[in-house]
Amino acid sequence: MKDVKVLGSGCSRCVATAEMVEAEARALGVPVTIEKVTDYAAIAAYGVASTPGVVVDGKLVHAGGLPKPENVRAWLKAS
Repeated sequence: MKDVKVLGSGCSRCVATAEMVEAEARALGVPVTIEKVTDYAAIAAYGVASTPGVVVDGKLVHAGGLPKPENVRAWLKAS
């Protein structure tokens, strides 16, 4: 099971990022838990200055703008 956190204020890009992660995980058959983190202190603790940010299994993999679907697939496939 992959633990994914989407960091952001809840803006449209943040919502779209969470939906993209969910859709790609479903397509790959990878079980995920998705947590939306909106607390600015928690977001800053990951070193993210531009949202949305994506954390997979505790590792920051993306910050700022919508991620590319192929990147999301790679993050979800990684062990």
